[in-house]
Amino acid sequence: MNATSRLIRGESPPARSAIAPLENSETFGLRHRHRPWVAHQKLVAISFIGDSAVVFLALMLSYLIRFETGLREVGVFDAGNSIAGYCGHVLLGSAALIFLLANFRLHDPRNYLAIRGTSATIVKACLLWGVSFLALALVFKIEPAVSRLFCAIGCVISMVALLGWRWILYCILRREPFATALRQKAIFVGWNGECDRAMKRFGTGRANQISVIGAVAPPRFAFEVIPPQQVPVLGAYQGLRSIIRKSGADVVMVVEGTLDRHQMLELAETCGREFVDFKIIPSCFQILVSTLTLESIHGMPVLGIGKMPLHHALNNAVKRAVDIIGSIFGMIVFAPVMAVFATLVYLESPGSVIYRQRRIGLNGRPFNIYKIRSMKLNAESAGVPGWTVKDDPRRLKVGELMRAWNIDELPQFWNVLRGEMSLVGPRPERPELIEGFMEEIPHYNVRHNIKPGVTGWAQVNGLRGDTCLRERVKFDLDYIENWNFVFDLQIMMMTLYKRGGAC
Repeated sequence: MNATSRLIRGESPPARSAIAPLENSETFGLRHRHRPWVAHQKLVAISFIGDSAVVFLALMLSYLIRFETGLREVGVFDAGNSIAGYCGHVLLGSAALIFLLANFRLHDPRNYLAIRGTSATIVKACLLWGVSFLALALVFKIEPAVSRLFCAIGCVISMVALLGWRWILYCILRREPFATALRQKAIFVGWNGECDRAMKRFGTGRANQISVIGAVAPPRFAFEVIPPQQVPVLGAYQGLRSIIRKSGADVVMVVEGTLDRHQMLELAETCGREFVDFKIIPSCFQILVSTLTLESIHGMPVLGIGKMPLHHALNNAVKRAVDIIGSIFGMIVFAPVMAVFATLVYLESPGSVIYRQRRIGLNGRPFNIYKIRSMKLNAESAGVPGWTVKDDPRRLKVGELMRAWNIDELPQFWNVLRGEMSLVGPRPERPELIEGFMEEIPHYNVRHNIKPGVTGWAQVNGLRGDTCLRERVKFDLDYIENWNFVFDLQIMMMTLYKRGGAC
């Protein structure tokens, strides 16, 4: 029986010290990082120069649009609004925006393959620049006066230009061998269910940011869960330092509970000597990992789940503003459609055409959701609540068409305007069903930390109606954890494309 088979089966090789071999094995020369840092520095320099050029050209174009077109007649004319007089404003504005982009770590090599995060950073930095640059100009009374219209145009053009430039860069870098050089090679010490989930999150596409090159058996010589076939077992923990050297690993990820405190500290020191990042996979936190924060309470470090994106006042205000504008626009545009289908429903099944149903919203508060009735009157006269199913006999003929195109959900724009719902969010469920869900499905009630939505991340991924609720909850939690303005726009566009609205 070979060594790998013994490790997977949990059989112990000849007794050896659990930690000493990491320190006392063969003499090692100084190891350099596997990552080509010189190439990374060149890439950072190229991206920085590219961002700077794009921002400068975008602000110059903003100046031309503001002062060299018909817009120059808008506002008060200032003799200083010449290209020579405004050149300093353009340079200062460019420097300020580049500083914000750098402050949000846009040039970190680990973020080059994360296009969603890159896009969110650009949008956030440009919006913040538009407000702060104008505020600074007013406070310090810069001459000539900075035009508010110039700031607004510059914000939009810079955002569009940076998103376009970074998308081109992303398309280049996700190709081999660039992507291979940017990926971090990871070794796992131990293996459990969380590692399996991590593998799925890392993905297998060209743009994945971490490449798992293998697993190492913990000191007890047994894995909690056997690694999948695509993850080779590289050996025993005692030879980890040699394995790091031979594999060229960049990261060592330790499953919580596989090492005791002394072993953990020793391994952290070993990783430091080998210029390898040391990370721990905490089994006690299975969700909302991006909101984990390290706080100091009277000098004692404490790890816990901090505020989620929509718990921040600015983010919440932006989302609410979009909801108000979107709901008013939706009610005006779709009013004729709702009137036509309400009439068809009444002709097929006389009675009330607007259906009210009790749902659970933000912080567990109940509210009435509004729909155009798609089923016969008293469809739940038996008193048993439940989801609709395929070919539901209770459904009206016109109801089938409405549900296929989500037309029955249009009255929910009124729920959004009232503040009971949002345009995008987890779908609200009925209180009779939630009583069982919250006991059976882990972390179910986390969905109620934000307002429910007319459409959502789970729905546009095909999880609607009579589908696996556990999978729907996973998508909802992913949305809550990673919310940003661009993410909402993406879901709304996917809703129009896929007709993936509510259930």
